[in-house]
Amino acid sequence: MRLEGKSAIVTGAAQGLGEALAQRLADEGCSVLLADMSEEKALAAAEKIGKGAIGMRADVTSPTDCDAMVARAVAAFGKLDILIANAGILIAGDVCEFDPEKWRKVIDVNLNGYFISAQAACKQMAQQKSGCIVQINSKSGKKGSFRNSAYAASKFGGIGLTQSLALDMAPHGVRVNCVCPGNLLDGTLWQDSLFAQYAQTQGLTIEQVRAKYESQVPLGRGATYNDIAGVVVFLCTDDAGYMTGQALNVTGGQEMR
Repeated sequence: MRLEGKSAIVTGAAQGLGEALAQRLADEGCSVLLADMSEEKALAAAEKIGKGAIGMRADVTSPTDCDAMVARAVAAFGKLDILIANAGILIAGDVCEFDPEKWRKVIDVNLNGYFISAQAACKQMAQQKSGCIVQINSKSGKKGSFRNSAYAASKFGGIGLTQSLALDMAPHGVRVNCVCPGNLLDGTLWQDSLFAQYAQTQGLTIEQVRAKYESQVPLGRGATYNDIAGVVVFLCTDDAGYMTGQALNVTGGQEMR
């Protein structure tokens, strides 16, 4: 119960890693608002978590939606201690054939959406003189990704934005960090989308894609939701009270910078 009495928003929380992070925060005693493009799924995930969790629709690329998201959390919980900026998409493709509209969509959700949701949280946290923001970034924010230029660009930008937000918000007592996960091979995104995308763009079978990505990890396996959630919770506690502007790798040793 390391986050007892705290309140949080998790974006992109209706399924997958976002839902797992919301569940872990709630298990640690935190009141949680789950925000997602799918209101139906957000409400269902919140009901499954219980413990006073709230679900709502919010598009992180919309300032109006993000302001409403923060206002809803404050109305329900009395304050906003934590924002987990998890919402994101991935569209892969060879750079010579990649549709610029798909590029713009990835940048809009992953980078602009991070800024817009963080901005809404920062306005509230600045008034409180306290708060913690954690962006879910990626190992692709540290090293370019094969046939994945838009995603890597958005995540590199996310680390720069994290550092800039940390500098801007430090005088207000607000910390801003990000977590850079390795490949969540058994997670929803990989199972529902990435294995098929990468098999097509890399000319491999799905089994070969899994073997390729596992072979790149010194610890020999993909990341799990629990691996990521443990580090996120740590960053939200007072144990990380002297950490801001950091991008922590959780990659099984695949990325060490």
